[in-house]
Amino acid sequence: VQLQAYGGGLVQPGGSLRLSCAASGRTFSSYTMGWFRQAPGEERQFVALINWRGASTNYADSVKGRFTISRDNAKNTVYLQINSLKPEDTAVYYCAASGSRWPLRNDEYAYWGQGTLVTVSS
Repeated sequence: VQLQAYGGGLVQPGGSLRLSCAASGRTFSSYTMGWFRQAPGEERQFVALINWRGASTNYADSVKGRFTISRDNAKNTVYLQINSLKPEDTAVYYCAASGSRWPLRNDEYAYWGQGTLVTVSS
């Protein structure tokens, strides 16, 4: 499966963005989908995941209550709604696909998008 993330940009603190990740291939609905982010000089970190049906989600503690992951299997797309943005949310955001049931680690994801940059600054 090929993934392409988009929707990043420059936003002021407290603002919102919706990131999207479009997937190619007919097997999108069979994958657990995740979002990760990588800030400058830091390792790539888990942000959120959603299971194949969209019935179960998990979030990093740092984004709980502010970020929402969702998916539309009919459109082969996964979304990340990010609200109440903080400067520390500045990072390149990546979407990824995994065949695992509950993948929290980078190495559990086989497919990665190219990333979209989110910059939070006034």
